[in-house]
Amino acid sequence: TQITKGLGAGSNPEIGKQSALESRDEIRPFLEGADMIFITAGMGGGTGTGAAPVIAEIARECSILTIAVVTKPFQFEGKKRNIQAEEGIAQLRDIVDTLIVVPNQRLLSLGGRNLSLLEAFKKADDILYQAVKGISDLILVPGLINLDFADVKSVMSNMGIAIMGTGMASGENRAVEAAQRAISSPLLEDNTIQGARGILLNITGGPDMSLYEVNEASSLIQEEADEDANIIFGTVIDQNMQDEIRITVIATGFDNISKKKESLGNVTHLGGYRRDDLATPAFIRRGKTQNNLNFTNVNINDETDNMSDIQIPTFLRRQAD
Repeated sequence: TQITKGLGAGSNPEIGKQSALESRDEIRPFLEGADMIFITAGMGGGTGTGAAPVIAEIARECSILTIAVVTKPFQFEGKKRNIQAEEGIAQLRDIVDTLIVVPNQRLLSLGGRNLSLLEAFKKADDILYQAVKGISDLILVPGLINLDFADVKSVMSNMGIAIMGTGMASGENRAVEAAQRAISSPLLEDNTIQGARGILLNITGGPDMSLYEVNEASSLIQEEADEDANIIFGTVIDQNMQDEIRITVIATGFDNISKKKESLGNVTHLGGYRRDDLATPAFIRRGKTQNNLNFTNVNINDETDNMSDIQIPTFLRRQAD
């Protein structure tokens, strides 16, 4: 572009954004006609952080199902880069249909002290690849119970933050173990599917995979999701898998839950008070002190009181006075 003159964005997201805006007319033809696109980027730098939202905006204008799979920087990359990453992710979140975030810092929990810098960045790239492959395989790989683009779209369209996990296991309890690994990956931003409103579930195994195992795995995942979740289920028999089961789970719809809770927590009632404030006595909410009431004993036998007056309506008694 004219802005960068063939160079990078210099870790400046604004330059990345302006470069993408300058190239909108060149980018659009590559997107038009697609049913679904993936945007993968390392957030925090200039090009990915600045250009990814622009590309997502073009895709939305073309009514394309858009899924972003992005990484967050390692902590050692600096505070500024991490702040820029968060800002870029926030922008993407408002534009794409589904957003999967993988924090690079979580790689430390897998590789330990012996993980080299080269291996760490290679793993980060591989995670992006596996996430995209996991979704595309749901559509492209034929199965005993097939999932197609319509299934993916129903779970991922306008769903916000998503969680994706893949688990493999072998042995006696392979189905349950694979399911548990799929929904508890340490590489995911929030490693739980609790409260998800949409689930894509794909179970792959060899010819020996039993109906009981499929039921075990799917039941475990259903219990973790929202009780009203839209769960779309597919199975694949892979002749090359010996004594192994692989389970891929894509969980979406967390934004709907959080927004609903947030709106309930901030409901304004008469008097301008929130729901949480109502447990506080009114005089404290209004900034006043409580006055002690002075009660006077009344002698109902007082000669000045005429009990028969009680039977007379108040307005008539006042007229008589």
